[in-house]
Amino acid sequence: MRTVDVTDRSISVFIFERIKAYSDLIKLRLSALVTFSAVFGYILGDRGVSFGWAGFLGLALGGFLISGASGAANEIMERDLDKLMKRTQNRPLPLKIISLQEAYWFTSLVAILGITLLWIFTNPLTTWLGILSMILYVFVYTPLKRVGPVAVFVGAIPGAMPPLLGWTAATGSISYEAMIIFGIQFIWQFPHFWAIAWVSDEDYKRAGFKLLPSGGGQDLNTAIQIMIYTLFLLPLGLLPSYFGLTGLNSGIVATVCGVLFLAQTFSLMRDCSRKSALKIMFGSFLYLPIVQIAYLLDKLP
Repeated sequence: MRTVDVTDRSISVFIFERIKAYSDLIKLRLSALVTFSAVFGYILGDRGVSFGWAGFLGLALGGFLISGASGAANEIMERDLDKLMKRTQNRPLPLKIISLQEAYWFTSLVAILGITLLWIFTNPLTTWLGILSMILYVFVYTPLKRVGPVAVFVGAIPGAMPPLLGWTAATGSISYEAMIIFGIQFIWQFPHFWAIAWVSDEDYKRAGFKLLPSGGGQDLNTAIQIMIYTLFLLPLGLLPSYFGLTGLNSGIVATVCGVLFLAQTFSLMRDCSRKSALKIMFGSFLYLPIVQIAYLLDKLP
């Protein structure tokens, strides 16, 4: 009996480790955040008499799988670079918990399944935008990270796609409302990316990543650029209210969050410290979901 117990425990540990490894490969938390943004766009765009649950669930699962496949493909391409960075050296491919061939097969299967779900349950426009997002993230943004800060601009496009995908899944078209919610998330990417790059500068240099603007320096010029893009969020955050997409309350919430987010950039401009950059990074994590939830709660009938 003892042997059986040990064997059962070993199997349980093995299964848990495999699940964790695959979760890390698809960047589970990031994919969940991406899915939330897509769901946000869908709910905001849905104007039907009855809620389109089939499209909603197809978008949520299909979008999650496409995001997961993109993250996994990114880890495959950067597996040798991940070994050099502390924040990524424990990923499943550097540790060889998952073989390269296994990762290729898994990523391909997840991508195909995600695309299929979008095709069946949403519409061709959403599906093609999802494919475009995956291509830009994996085959353009990923190699550009070692070229220069232009990678941040390119990466901001697929990074801002989720709410647009949600809107097109609900409406079947790209409207000015869709471009507003795309634009907010697009501009948000810059202080978000640059704060992460500032905090992870030593790691990124080991891998040869060049994401910070102004020559890649942790200096006042970079801090000013972070501040400028954060400043843009103030007028952008009011556009959904101005165009009647949501009500006044969400505009107030977006403005308050924008001011608090902006205030953190002044601290970085003052001392150019890692601690201030870390506050901006965490502030960016809070800003987007809070503002998007406020828009949803304030959605006009």
